[in-house]
Amino acid sequence: MDTSAQIASIDWQGRQLALEYAWVGAPSSEYPVVVFLHEGLGSLSMWKDFPAHFCTANGLRGLVFSRYAYGNSTARPAEEHWRPDFMHRQAIEVLPALFAQLGIERPWLFGHSDGGSIALLYAAHFPNEVSGVVTVAPHIFVEDISIANIRAAREAYLHGDLRSRLARHHADVDSAFWGWNDIWLDPAFRDWNIEDELAGITCPVIAIQGEDDEYGTLEQVHGIIRRISSARLCVLSQCGHSPHRDQPSELSREAAEFITTHRVYKNHTGDNHA
Repeated sequence: MDTSAQIASIDWQGRQLALEYAWVGAPSSEYPVVVFLHEGLGSLSMWKDFPAHFCTANGLRGLVFSRYAYGNSTARPAEEHWRPDFMHRQAIEVLPALFAQLGIERPWLFGHSDGGSIALLYAAHFPNEVSGVVTVAPHIFVEDISIANIRAAREAYLHGDLRSRLARHHADVDSAFWGWNDIWLDPAFRDWNIEDELAGITCPVIAIQGEDDEYGTLEQVHGIIRRISSARLCVLSQCGHSPHRDQPSELSREAAEFITTHRVYKNHTGDNHA
């Protein structure tokens, strides 16, 4: 990962947020920027070298950033509890502000887990503002397997070494963990579902998931395919919830082929073309 992280300041809900970000890959790429959206406990640094290697190998320019409450971005106050629409707010409010600040137009979105859900939500609400979506191990509704493993993560954070491992990647590790864990285990979140919103997506979409994903069944990606008829499905064998760690070569191959096949150029404003 490029360690030359910078800070973007945006206005959100009447306050200033500082979001850490870094550019990776080919600065003069002919393709739109690929924006990497991390998982629920992720950050810029937790992607490690995957975005840089992926973009450099395929002639792409990438933007990697830490969402609000993660990494070295503005921390979440301890008294602030997220609502079930927290991913919608990231997609509909924060991403447009960040893109405007950095001059990013019609990016590709490469999202993992919660970041994959945020990518889908952005594409659904801004269909003309995105070139395509690579959604990896996304959530489109809440499953028992997800809740069980998020409860297990809570125990590992309180009584195991998870807190110390995450602290390497977050300036305020409690901000990152409890924001995510509390809302996912909130009974009000059990009915969270974005399936109906997927119908608004018109850009190219590839939905990728490991067959051994411990945070969701394959019904998550099959549900995407049922609602976006043009979407492509990719299931990776011998792979859990984090394909960029378990199967980085396979993930890179599938995602790069999809992006470069849908040859959308930076300044193109009409339909996608090859």
